[in-house]
Amino acid sequence: MHLCMSGHAHPYLNAHVCMCLWLHLCLEDTAPRIVEHPTDVLVSKGEPATLSCKAEGRPAPEVEWYKDGERVETDREDPRSHRTLLPGGSLFFLRILHGRRGKPDEGVYVCVARNYLGEATSRNASLEVAVLRDDFRQPPGDVVVAAGEPAVLECVPPRGHPEPSVSWKKNGVRVSDKDERLTIRGGKLMVASTHKSDAGVYVCVATNVVGERDSEPAELVVFERPAFGKRPQNQVVLVEGTAEFACEVMGDPQPAARWRKEEGEMPLGRWEVLPDNTLRISRLQVEDEGTYTCVADNSVGRSEASGTLTVHGKGGPGEHPWMLVECLDKPLSLLTLLQCPPSLSLGPTTKLSPLARV
Repeated sequence: MHLCMSGHAHPYLNAHVCMCLWLHLCLEDTAPRIVEHPTDVLVSKGEPATLSCKAEGRPAPEVEWYKDGERVETDREDPRSHRTLLPGGSLFFLRILHGRRGKPDEGVYVCVARNYLGEATSRNASLEVAVLRDDFRQPPGDVVVAAGEPAVLECVPPRGHPEPSVSWKKNGVRVSDKDERLTIRGGKLMVASTHKSDAGVYVCVATNVVGERDSEPAELVVFERPAFGKRPQNQVVLVEGTAEFACEVMGDPQPAARWRKEEGEMPLGRWEVLPDNTLRISRLQVEDEGTYTCVADNSVGRSEASGTLTVHGKGGPGEHPWMLVECLDKPLSLLTLLQCPPSLSLGPTTKLSPLARV
């Protein structure tokens, strides 16, 4: 090159050398070639992003970008643009723009490298904007079950791209599906056999690359069917005595207890239910014999427990009534159980007293 510029060189030699040098340099030039292709990008609205592109060639190729077949304008043309063409050829987005009326940044991109020997086009790369709406398509609802029954909480997450995954929180703590009783599938939380400890406030959580969305809370209420702490026991009681059948009920909600007689009506005017649900029958008669059932009800079920009452002293064929006789000629505390035939005549030294119970 120095010979081409020197005034002292022979004119013919100078031209020949310059031509050869120019041909040598031109023969070393190469057409553009893409050595790093852009790849698909998924990014949230408002976040920065980069589409990579690197090209080689001699002379160094100029790089331009196209989206959906249209040339992309960068800050080289408009200083206010949020897109920048980096020195190496990559396209940088200061923030991804995405709106309901249009999708200014979402689309299919290619980079094109050019020099005087030709051009090279990269593979397609999609830029997708991740979205997660706010409103759940189906928020979970309250569920009421009895202990031991299965329970299902279900929600449909908000629309989103990519499709959001679903997890659950109970009382603010993430639910683990390591519990073999729990299954999380799709938008459902299934509890195979509920325990009282499963009750609480549950929230459905939708998650994708944008972030998380929490549903409105739903309550799982686990009630307990009625159960008996004390059951009525079979009893044998004498005529005119008093019988008491216990009935201690438990459950959630607290069950209400009531009594019925399986054979006929309850003894008219001679029965009462005590505050602890005990059934008391006074002045027992022969017709009071039978089965008495305590029925416990609450909102999730019903339980029953029964006891049988047998009344002695019927006076049937071959049987004499039993009476408790207090002998006046003995200490007052002495009570004697006697079998008194119907022919018994009460003398002045004895008197009958009502029988209490066996």
